[in-house]
Amino acid sequence: MNTRFSEIAHWFQTLTPESLERVGEIYAQEAVFVDPFNQLTGLASVRAVYQHMFDTLKQPRFVVTTTVESERHGFMTWDFLFECRGQAQQISGCTQFELNDQGLIILHRDYWDAAQQVYEKIPLLGAVIRMIRRKLSLPTTA
Repeated sequence: MNTRFSEIAHWFQTLTPESLERVGEIYAQEAVFVDPFNQLTGLASVRAVYQHMFDTLKQPRFVVTTTVESERHGFMTWDFLFECRGQAQQISGCTQFELNDQGLIILHRDYWDAAQQVYEKIPLLGAVIRMIRRKLSLPTTA
């Protein structure tokens, strides 16, 4: 594994409210952060996303499961574990990274299924999404 991507993976797995002070050692000032809910630019915005995570979720943490990288590009699969309203939750996804010449993240793009992993868990909305998913999926044969 590329040493820099190893450091980035370690930062994610050990992320705490206190380690957010080191976000400038991981992300560039002009970093772009994209996930199913956000499209932000700038180090302060990236830091705010993580701070919001710690403010709204109980015991959030990332478990990195795989990394694939080239010189300045990488992908990391992960499980995001947290507690919400007294229930343990897990979101599995992948992040695309692009690094600048200094090895800082200039692009962070998350890929994960918000419909299945979040919206389907909301009582009324979930029922509608599950119905749509059944209608659009390939029928199973017995």
